[in-house]
Amino acid sequence: MEKKWDTPLPLDNGDLQAVREISNELKSPLLVAELLFSKGYRTIEEIRGFFNPSLEKLHDPFLFEQMDKAVKRILKAIDDKENITIYGDYDVDGTTATALLYLGLKRIGGIVDFYIPHRMIDGYGLSLNSLDQLKALGSKLIISVDCGVNAIEEITAINEMGMEIIITDHHNPKEILPEAYAIINPKLQDSRYPFQHLAGVGVAYKLLMAIYQRLGIDTQENILKYMDLVAVGTIADIVPLTDENRVFASIGLTHLKEKKNLGLNALTQISNLNQKNLDTTDIVFGIAPRINAAGRMGSAATAVELLIATEEDRSMELAEVIERQNSLRQQEDQKTFIEACEIIEKKYKDITHTSCMIISSDDWHQGVIGIVASKLVEKYYRPVIMISFKEGFGCGSGRSVADFDLFGALKKTEHNLHSFGGHKYAVGLTIYQEYIDRFENELSRYVTENLQLDKIKQPVKIDHELELYDANDTLMEWMERFAPFGPENQHPVFMTNQVNIASYPYNVGRNHLKLKVVKNGVSLDLIGYNMGDFLPLLKKNSLIDIAYTLEYNRFGNKTTIQGKLKDIRIHNNHHG
Repeated sequence: MEKKWDTPLPLDNGDLQAVREISNELKSPLLVAELLFSKGYRTIEEIRGFFNPSLEKLHDPFLFEQMDKAVKRILKAIDDKENITIYGDYDVDGTTATALLYLGLKRIGGIVDFYIPHRMIDGYGLSLNSLDQLKALGSKLIISVDCGVNAIEEITAINEMGMEIIITDHHNPKEILPEAYAIINPKLQDSRYPFQHLAGVGVAYKLLMAIYQRLGIDTQENILKYMDLVAVGTIADIVPLTDENRVFASIGLTHLKEKKNLGLNALTQISNLNQKNLDTTDIVFGIAPRINAAGRMGSAATAVELLIATEEDRSMELAEVIERQNSLRQQEDQKTFIEACEIIEKKYKDITHTSCMIISSDDWHQGVIGIVASKLVEKYYRPVIMISFKEGFGCGSGRSVADFDLFGALKKTEHNLHSFGGHKYAVGLTIYQEYIDRFENELSRYVTENLQLDKIKQPVKIDHELELYDANDTLMEWMERFAPFGPENQHPVFMTNQVNIASYPYNVGRNHLKLKVVKNGVSLDLIGYNMGDFLPLLKKNSLIDIAYTLEYNRFGNKTTIQGKLKDIRIHNNHHG
């Protein structure tokens, strides 16, 4: 699939002057100063702040309107020995947030348990059929994490049953809010909280810190104690790694290396990750899928048990259970992906004129359709909705392409749906079988009218042109200071034009491309994940342009610089 390379505009003279000044002051390569400048860091103060994420950057938790009210209620529950239930969600964000509040409140004498809905039985978020169970267990106060802001009828039921709920969430609220005791959510309509993009675990952490502050125990040690959980949940939830999230990710990753949390430590070991060099990629591809696998293949309660474990043996045992579930999930992913591709090729004969893809089956495991939908978007670059039906009732997951608001599209066809939620690029929905055809027709029509197919090419945003001789250790040392990388702070993407393929390219693993390129006598090794389809098009010595990020490849005791390919443009080589 051909991609569109977006290259930056050249700087005008005034900007160039400013970049030179930054470069002189930092004693950095001009390129580094230019990258900082284009990120919007214009003064040395701002740059120092960006390079050194620190606890001073965290905002006061009492800036949330209802924080004071929530803290008083929780402290009263602890004093009166009321049963407190943390009600989480089954993804990484939800399970880390649950573990964080469970551990954090127990430490100050709370009588705490937790409830995580079962994906297959309860579905997402607060579910009516879990409430009787909580009531029977004697819960007086429920604290939701990563869910609840749109659970109107469930919260009415909680109140009628004589329990109370404090909601902590970061999802977009709809017009009408539930009648909770308090709601802590940075996305509420007139929120004064200065940073909107906290993950669920970030909101839960702010609540815990407010409680610690009120009790006068917000020591450096206590502020840092659960930062590793906050980092894992935040990084896994793919929220912007700016502002507070950058602090959480940066300081939390350092904290992870100190092996404080036995469960995370066990997961790191079982994923064969190098504890010394843990970065955001390790979390996203190593640790997060394993925590998620518990909720996808069994019960996410296992993941919480792991994260709150206090004995090493127990944590290894649980990590092994999760590892098995993750292997099952991977097999399920593969099988579902292959089936989905077959359905798409049959159903949509002319993919270039297809605006979106809606596919369903009675055989799909509901836990993996979100992951597979993402892979299908990568492959076909169209919005995709996958629905798994059981006895006439379907649960679906949708993923979108750059700049198309899928959540907005569902709003337009919501009369066909039983329920839906999510955000611009990722949605969840439920639907009765009899409405599926009408839903498909209306949604396809809406997408066709609002998504220009001729313009839809996957964008590759290029940050800077680079010559191979500049891809050296000096540059890499500066690049390391830009980490942790993630949304809104991605690895810079470089472009080098007219490089020659040095040796014979080959494929490794499932479908990964390996090649070496050379220009002006300098060579660079490249790897292209899932880019094996390029192999037949690449010949030794042929001329190509490459878009790539740079990373260290650590193999045994040897560390080399390698490029991670984003895309390749092939020149038409005519040999005379």
